[in-house]
Amino acid sequence: MKLVLFGATGMVGSRIATEASARGHEVLAVSRSGQSPVPGVTATAADATDAAKVADLARGADAVASACVPPRDGSDPRGPFLALNEGLVAGVRAAGVGRLLVVGGAGGLEVGPGQALSDQPGFPEAYLPEALAHRDALAYYRTLDDPDWTYVSPAAEIAPGERTGRFRVGGDEFMTDDQGRSFVSAEDYAVAFVDELEQHAHPRTRMSVAY
Repeated sequence: MKLVLFGATGMVGSRIATEASARGHEVLAVSRSGQSPVPGVTATAADATDAAKVADLARGADAVASACVPPRDGSDPRGPFLALNEGLVAGVRAAGVGRLLVVGGAGGLEVGPGQALSDQPGFPEAYLPEALAHRDALAYYRTLDDPDWTYVSPAAEIAPGERTGRFRVGGDEFMTDDQGRSFVSAEDYAVAFVDELEQHAHPRTRMSVAY
């Protein structure tokens, strides 16, 4: 498959690029810097808010993926991040690409019916703006019939680690292990993400990944 990946140089994006390339997929790695996250992977510089540029890069691809994160400059990230996702969708539509996979956040996962993790007492205040930005993005995607999107939420903790290929895939429910920890390595998250690219098992819905 041909995958155009925005946000390709970040912690998660670089792992997705690595995993997809290792499976033989053609990856165009897009970032503000234009650097390649993986030797041999074609890279280019672009801004995902530029719908026309997104369309130019995405034309002819089998799928587009976004590993972009909300701004972390101290300002409210909700408006800019929603604008980024709207630009991405507009570009994907203009390019005629049918599928869009999105790296999401964990804050909107449900600890109970209608009870989001980020609404719970003790949720780290430093991470709340980013969590709310991701929740807004998911709410936006849930209004769309086109393109065929999948929003992939990680566990509450995601960090560089081991690629084991062993993890759980869920939906809206916040998952923890036997010790009550919600964690997944960035490498195993990338495995689940590329599995979804190949299998298309969660059309127009949120899936989650955790140990």
